[in-house]
Amino acid sequence: MGVLRHALAPIHAAAAEALGLARAVPVAGNEIALTFDDGPHPEGTPAMLEILAAHQARATFFVIGEQVQRRPELLRRMLAGGHAVALHGHRHRLQLRLGSAELRDDLERGLAAIEDATGATPTRHRPPYGIYSPGGLAAARERGLSPLLWATWGKDWRRLTTPSRIARRALHGLAPGDVILLHDADFYSAKRSHERTAAALPLILAELNLRGIGTVLTV
Repeated sequence: MGVLRHALAPIHAAAAEALGLARAVPVAGNEIALTFDDGPHPEGTPAMLEILAAHQARATFFVIGEQVQRRPELLRRMLAGGHAVALHGHRHRLQLRLGSAELRDDLERGLAAIEDATGATPTRHRPPYGIYSPGGLAAARERGLSPLLWATWGKDWRRLTTPSRIARRALHGLAPGDVILLHDADFYSAKRSHERTAAALPLILAELNLRGIGTVLTV
């Protein structure tokens, strides 16, 4: 039952709550947290950063260590734009398939990649697929990382989705403090999926503006 609960946490609020996994962040007003997984990507990340800048919105990027090592300058650009960097893992692997030593090594390598690129240590963590193993969750917390899942997602990794569908799913049922999940890379999803996300992002930000909803960082 314990492993099943961990696997269900990304899609069932009750399972996430039972494990103490946040799907929202504290806010003072009508605000939400916009997050991106799987980057940095040579095309997708700059596109998201430009759109965010044009809308004066902020986001948190949950990055993959092996991708950070290939393009560390994009992390510095994130921080310079007023965004936050968090850890998604060193490699994009399902935690349920990894042993305790592999899990800890992945955390340390991912943290080191971010620290080498930015000089800063992230405080937030989200595992690939949003699925913690019991050992992976314990390792993240022992390392001082605060786990964070999401309340809504655009399911933008899918091959047959559309920008309007991504936006509609991401915005559905939002409450103050909720975390939205999108992706700025296609390394681990449908090819060129980041292009659909880039097309959906202005729709999402425009609707948030109409609703008087601001964006906050997750840290």
